[in-house]
Amino acid sequence: QVQLVESGGGLVQAGDSLRLSCATSGRTFSSYVMGWFRQAPGKGRELVASISRSGTTSYGDSVKGRFTISRDSVKRTVYLQMNSLKPEDTAIYYCNLDDRQYGTTYWGQGTQVTVSS
Repeated sequence: QVQLVESGGGLVQAGDSLRLSCATSGRTFSSYVMGWFRQAPGKGRELVASISRSGTTSYGDSVKGRFTISRDSVKRTVYLQMNSLKPEDTAIYYCNLDDRQYGTTYWGQGTQVTVSS
């Protein structure tokens, strides 16, 4: 069974930094993209950042230059370093794994990030 477990959320002030972690367990994947999505109250879920198995990264326009996605393949963990946080970054952040080989998507339970002004 594949599991994604997020951690690292919390309450911070504008301008602070946070690092989110997403630990994966279960079977390994030969072709995948892992990403972070977020959903603010009353809004749809949006892509924040993604990283492919080859290491190619992609970012949403609103976080470019402030957020960095990375991974530790040995620990099977993906990270989201968030700097210069803004109140509009407040949302539940979800880890996502897109299995490109079998066309299956997995989600974590989410972690709350709240940025006060």
